[in-house]
Amino acid sequence: MWLTLVTTMLILAQAMVAQARPESLAPLAQKISPSVVNITTTTVIEGRTGPQGIVPEGSPFEDFFREFQDRNGDGNDNGNGNGESRRPRRSSALGSGFVISEDGYIVTNNHVIAGADEIEIEFFPGAGQPKELLPARLIGTDEKTDIALLKVDAEIPLSFVTFGDSDTALVGDWVVAMGNPLGQGFSVSAGIVSARNRELSGSYDDYIQTDAAINRGNSGGPLFNMDGDVVGVNTAILSPNGGSIGIGFSMASNVVSKVVDQLKEFGETRRGWLGVRIQDVDDDLAEAIGLANAAGALVTDVPEGPSKEAGLLAGDVILTFDGVEVKDTRALVRQVGATEVGKAVRVVVHRDGGTETLLVTLGRREDAERNAGTAPVDDDAMPEVAEKELLGLTIGMLTEEMRGELNAPEGTDGVVILSVDESSEAWEKGLRGGDIITEAGQQKVMVIADFEDRIAEAREAGRKSLLLLVRRNGQPRFVALNLGK
Repeated sequence: MWLTLVTTMLILAQAMVAQARPESLAPLAQKISPSVVNITTTTVIEGRTGPQGIVPEGSPFEDFFREFQDRNGDGNDNGNGNGESRRPRRSSALGSGFVISEDGYIVTNNHVIAGADEIEIEFFPGAGQPKELLPARLIGTDEKTDIALLKVDAEIPLSFVTFGDSDTALVGDWVVAMGNPLGQGFSVSAGIVSARNRELSGSYDDYIQTDAAINRGNSGGPLFNMDGDVVGVNTAILSPNGGSIGIGFSMASNVVSKVVDQLKEFGETRRGWLGVRIQDVDDDLAEAIGLANAAGALVTDVPEGPSKEAGLLAGDVILTFDGVEVKDTRALVRQVGATEVGKAVRVVVHRDGGTETLLVTLGRREDAERNAGTAPVDDDAMPEVAEKELLGLTIGMLTEEMRGELNAPEGTDGVVILSVDESSEAWEKGLRGGDIITEAGQQKVMVIADFEDRIAEAREAGRKSLLLLVRRNGQPRFVALNLGK
């Protein structure tokens, strides 16, 4: 009986494994391949040398053709052999993309088509797609997520794929990458989700890391789950030699789909803008502020904009945004950017030991970036210079001359750090001579006596650390310093 039970369990386990991992990916590849496209871009290059136009960029034959041209010339040097007075030449490059609607919208990477004079689309052979190359026009781009939206006009409805929910892609899930690696033509590779929520360089980054083979030419191609839904756009690889070593990155579909919707509707992105400068909350800052946990986004500055109009203050910690708990600054930036411009959202902040709820009507980040600047504020007369050593810092009065030398905005009040003891915690926390302390204990500091008072008040209140608002070259950040005994 036991033998029969064990045998039955083994058979069931094998069946579950077989169901989780199909014996062949061919049915899936046949289903989704008609929607994947090759993208050829052509750019006119003034007097550029090299093998452009002969082989695709990234081809393994590129170096060979460059050496061949160097030996034999390319016919554009007027016969003098020295490469002078070259005529403009046409450079070709290849990438990948995928169709997202039957009327011809195509998604790819911005870097695939950036600077291109002509863009042509080649469809997977067979499967009822157009056989000829089709010219594509650019609908819009987003450099922050490296996404571009193209459009082709075809005489027949095109096969297309849909975006899946990238948040459901778990580490260990099987994925399939498709594209045109190294200009070799349509290719399929398989792997797993190696990691989630990778950040490479941008504020809106949310990359899926995969070990599916991704090489030059795969850029802009889709990353599919086993249901045939797009969960990512293949964008970058980490490699010491330029080829795949199993560390590839695909921008998550939940980011891409929102960008694509905006590009399709407006031809540009329209991201929400809260209008605050923020930093992460570490354990020391949490203790100094009186927070139970090191979470949320600490507001360091509130320039003119939506948050100032709503009453947010420097020193507030944003705990929730539009009903969602704020884990850190990166999470807040991404959520705000994905929220509709003009929407009134509830923002819960920690302030003075309690919480307050503010209603903020979001602006548009792109408008704010174009109109970046600060209005001048009148200065007050400053007292005479004095110095004092406190918490490993030598503090002095901020003079008008110092304000100019330190690139401090007009109207900046506070005390200046003249020097820092290199054996102190202040040095370890990154404070340096020339930094300006504008607040201590979330109260303004105008003179050295104010700073001393804040230290005394924090010690009397039983605080282990004192929260400082420090400006360097006009940029604010909070630092929590241990008060010692």
